[in-house]
Amino acid sequence: MSVSASGDRFAAFRHSAYTKFFAARFLAAFATQIVSVSVGWQMYEVTENALYLGLIGLVQFLPALLLFLVTGFAADRLNRRMIIAVCLTVSSICVGLFLVMTLNNAFAPLPVLVILTIFGIERAFMSPAVQSLSPNLVPEQDLANSFAWNASSWQTASILGPVAGGLLYGVSAATAYSVALACMVAGAFLVILVPKPVQRTVNEPKTLSYLLAGFKFIRHEKVVLGAISLDLFAVLLGGAVALMPVYASDILTMGPMGLGILRSAPGIGAILMAAYLASFPIRHRAGVVMFIGVAIFGVSTLVFGLSRIWWVSALALTVMGAGDMISVYVRETLLALWTPDAVRGRVNAVNSVFVGASNELGEFRAGTMAHWLGPVPAVVIGGLGTLAVSIIWSLGFPKLRTIDTLEAPDQAEAG
Repeated sequence: MSVSASGDRFAAFRHSAYTKFFAARFLAAFATQIVSVSVGWQMYEVTENALYLGLIGLVQFLPALLLFLVTGFAADRLNRRMIIAVCLTVSSICVGLFLVMTLNNAFAPLPVLVILTIFGIERAFMSPAVQSLSPNLVPEQDLANSFAWNASSWQTASILGPVAGGLLYGVSAATAYSVALACMVAGAFLVILVPKPVQRTVNEPKTLSYLLAGFKFIRHEKVVLGAISLDLFAVLLGGAVALMPVYASDILTMGPMGLGILRSAPGIGAILMAAYLASFPIRHRAGVVMFIGVAIFGVSTLVFGLSRIWWVSALALTVMGAGDMISVYVRETLLALWTPDAVRGRVNAVNSVFVGASNELGEFRAGTMAHWLGPVPAVVIGGLGTLAVSIIWSLGFPKLRTIDTLEAPDQAEAG
């Protein structure tokens, strides 16, 4: 875990507002993972059609794409803490609807996709608010420490959530949704308890130029543009998460608990890599290391796609998560340190669109391709595409490839 400027590994938790925020964020992420495993398995169980697994990703991505101007503006102008609280309340209602449908044997593709669209809308508003609130809760000297804990929180939820989802779904789908609902409600309550922090704003006319400031900033900072777009296309092509229910059910025959193991494997690899990077941070040749991480992600995707042995598949997914963590570490560090707080919400809204495209739209790509070609070709082609992206981007963004340290521009130049 990254230490603060004072050498305190737990510096961020010395601030009670951040502690409440951290707990709320973990509970929400944990619940989301349980819901993701449960809905994916239940949808495939009901339809036996991989196309619906792709649609799950698509309907959650489209709101972020269509609303990014509004969500970024909201995160910069409104109370970020209350945005998060409202979003968690909406997500609690969505999970409650899944529970009611399950108890009444009314789980069906169309209403589920409608609920997931609402889920996607609240996530579109919540993501830039969450990413923008964290830097307001701790002093500048503890920012790096809070970023490290934020990453660990998400990765821990990505490990424990799918396993818990698989175990709980093994008991019953209603049990899984009930636990997720309790976590969501607790997260909303904790966020309300966070004191309203100081939020820097700039009194600019609310013109189209103001709304597009996030795009303008990213376009100007070629290193940030390259890092974000690299992650976008790499995961868009290589993502195999949507097809894990198919692999767990039909190819590896592991059942819902097996799906939980597969879903948690990338998180295990990511948190192990995060721990390594905390002890041995990237000090030089950061750009090259990032491209290596993307290449590892692509090769691991290929291995997973071709494997018929469950432990080989799980190991490949673990390595995939480690490779992805390298890319995330570099990208998020660049984005956090180089972005002024006054435009942070709008920049993070654009970043959320990119991340959503890489994840949810990647799931749609995988599900659609699996429907037409089969799951194995869909994953293998995606892995090859990721490798191609790592090569093309290394040539197309030489400034990103040659970047040495992960310091803010003025610090790097001063050094």
